Formats: sequence, structure tokens, C-alpha cells
Amino acid sequence: MEASQPNTTTDTANPNPIPNNTNSILSSTPVWPTIDGPLGLTEDESLTYARRFYKFGFALLPWLWAVNCFYFWPVLFNSRSFPRIRPYVVRSAVGFTVFTTVLCSWALTFAIGGEQLFGPVWDKLVMYNVADRLGLTGWI
Repeated sequence: MEASQPNTTTDTANPNPIPNNTNSILSSTPVWPTIDGPLGLTEDESLTYARRFYKFGFALLPWLWAVNCFYFWPVLFNSRSFPRIRPYVVRSAVGFTVFTTVLCSWALTFAIGGEQLFGPVWDKLVMYNVADRLGLTGWI
């Protein structure tokens, strides 16, 4: 008879002593947008700097993208923090990665390939014989 009756008493005790919405030390510490923590910029100033670093990176200064990623490191690796700043920092990381890949490819092409890869065009591409081509070495 007891088996036919539904069990109305459910055990609601959580086996995990720490609830899901905890106030642990990690979640209670403030999150700062910059690597220098409370000594750094406010969120509005950080947005301005992140936007400037991102835009000036397109002006042939892609190293600013690396600075942007380094300075806003907490924003880059915490996907839920500072949603207004994060797009500029993530785009800076992507831009710097693409720039570094292209630069390294170009440098390795010339360093490894050299004259064997480019053939007779090599003399026009290299810069170490510019003085000879322009006739600037005859006066010395």
C-alpha cells in the first residue's frame, strides 16, 4: 500500500555546501579594466583609450594593438566584463595577430628565399645596392 502512494517528501538539501550564487573571495573582488587595477583608469576613460589604441593601430602603428591587448588584459580574458571595451580589445588582438603573421611571412620569404626565389628581380628588391645603382659610390 505504501508503494502505491507517491513520495511527497523530496529531499531538497543541496549536497554541495557552496550555493551556485556564491560570494566567494574571487567573485567579491572588484574587476578592473586595466592591468594596474585600482590605480588605473575608470571605465569611461578605459573605453576612450581602448578606442584610440584600436583606431591608431590602423595608421600603420599596429604595435598599439599589442599595447591595447596588454593594457586591457583583464578585459581580454574575462568575456563577461566590460562589454563596451571588449570589442576594441578583441579586434586589436586579431589585428595584431594578422599583422604579425604577415610581417613574419614577408621577412622569412626574403630571408630564406632570397635570390634563389626571386631570380633576377632580386637586385631590384634589395636595398643594400642602392648606392651602386644611383652612382653614389664613385666620389669616395
